Amino acid sequence: MSVVVRNAQRSVPLRRAPLRRAVCALRAALGASRFDVGIVCAGNALMRRLNGAYRQRPEPTDVLSFPFHRVAAGELPRPRCRGEYNLGDVFLGVEYIHQQCRDAGEDFEGVLVVSAGVVVLNGQRAGAAGGSHSALLLSPLRRYLLYDVNPPEGFNLRRDVYVRIASLVKTLRKSENWVLVLPPWGRLYHWQSPDILQVRIPWSEFFDVPSLNRNIPVIEYEQFLAESGGPFIEQIYVLQGYAEGWKEGTWEEKINERPCIDQLMYSKDKHDYYRGWFWGYEETRGLTVSCLSVQGSASIVAPILLKNTSAQSVMLDRAENLLHDHYGGRDYWNTRRSMVFAKHLRVVGDEFRRKHLQSTDEADRTHYNEDWTQMKVKTGTALGGPYLGVHLRRKDFIWGHREDVPSLQGAVKKIRSLLETLKLEKVFVATDAVEEETELLKKLLPEMVRFEPSWEELELYKDGGLAVIDQWICAHARYFIGTSVSTFSFRIHEEREILGFDPETTYNRFCGETEKNCEQPTHWKIVY
Repeated sequence: MSVVVRNAQRSVPLRRAPLRRAVCALRAALGASRFDVGIVCAGNALMRRLNGAYRQRPEPTDVLSFPFHRVAAGELPRPRCRGEYNLGDVFLGVEYIHQQCRDAGEDFEGVLVVSAGVVVLNGQRAGAAGGSHSALLLSPLRRYLLYDVNPPEGFNLRRDVYVRIASLVKTLRKSENWVLVLPPWGRLYHWQSPDILQVRIPWSEFFDVPSLNRNIPVIEYEQFLAESGGPFIEQIYVLQGYAEGWKEGTWEEKINERPCIDQLMYSKDKHDYYRGWFWGYEETRGLTVSCLSVQGSASIVAPILLKNTSAQSVMLDRAENLLHDHYGGRDYWNTRRSMVFAKHLRVVGDEFRRKHLQSTDEADRTHYNEDWTQMKVKTGTALGGPYLGVHLRRKDFIWGHREDVPSLQGAVKKIRSLLETLKLEKVFVATDAVEEETELLKKLLPEMVRFEPSWEELELYKDGGLAVIDQWICAHARYFIGTSVSTFSFRIHEEREILGFDPETTYNRFCGETEKNCEQPTHWKIVY
């Protein structure tokens, strides 16, 4: 079994090999040779962050211990499987210890060895050089789960993948202390506004992060960089299908480490680190990359993460290959309800409703509780504003959906029919139509209302924020009609379900002019 020594600081010259040999010898003398152990040599900055996060003492210290097992001092763990032959990790504050040793005239390398060995193996206060060095037994080391999605996938599909990954985190947390690192937004295919920098965007720009944390522990990527001590992801798993494809017969969930089918989107640099997109953070490096063939729901990955790797940070690339654990169930809806839009975007949408659509929460019976865990609305209680909400998908979408997406003329005909039936005078339209089509819509539908941002608003809210504002306004309409199999429309369905609208006013879509069987969207009833 291994002793891994990593030098994460540059302040003090350090020879890792003697330290590793000494720890191996001490480990053998105490009968723990079968156990893995990690030693991280850290500077004052990293020790200060860790000490603040885990002991509420934001100051550098000598040693911090993160045992894998909880055992009494002096006892060895009793593993039940291969993955549990792990003593844990020790962070040595070498910069702090070096200064202490210099002041006291002590042997620096000797103190390092004793501090690491005693703390990991005994999980107690480490006494060395007259007891001047100490470390408190802490809770098990926090592990970080990161993920990414196939680059062409859009904003709303990525939101759905978040729900799947959140379910995996819940499974992992039954065994270990995992936290989800939110993948920064940027470089999405549909975000095509010119002259707007749209990379490294934190989730807080679009969603209320404290609300997400009421469901599972999450942190932004910048916080991960601060906590983990540098821009390194220890293990990257690229998820893929099986090379032999789907075999007819009984459905079987399975996962195996396999050779990569497609060329990796990562390349090694001269230091043998893996470089990649990493959400626009060019300084980020991967230490190890391998491929997993997967067929099944998100939590099928849990045994791999718990038993096959001891990496503190693990990234799942191409996470859209995972399916939902319990689509439409309570776990699904808890995560979906936690995805509360950022308040500043909701305020913009509410003000637009009030000013242009005569719509307020009081009049529309759409009162909103900032704490989603306390918001349980009876279906059918929401009335909605005096306008029709429309999502009309265009651009590249119509290439693959010509049969079930209407022409602009066909869409306008349906809109006018609904306005007459519902006795409404205004229609709010969210669309990605090109400028030429938008101008035609204005001529065919002069009563159309759209949220058209100024350049300053576009730069402030970005394309993702504009999508949120459009969805928020559509979600408050008296009646909504969307586009067939569009994830943008699906997210509006869910938002209206949360607000308590009648399903008949929500789960509706346009029909293609030559479509013979225009099946309407399925009603996924909210579960509390």
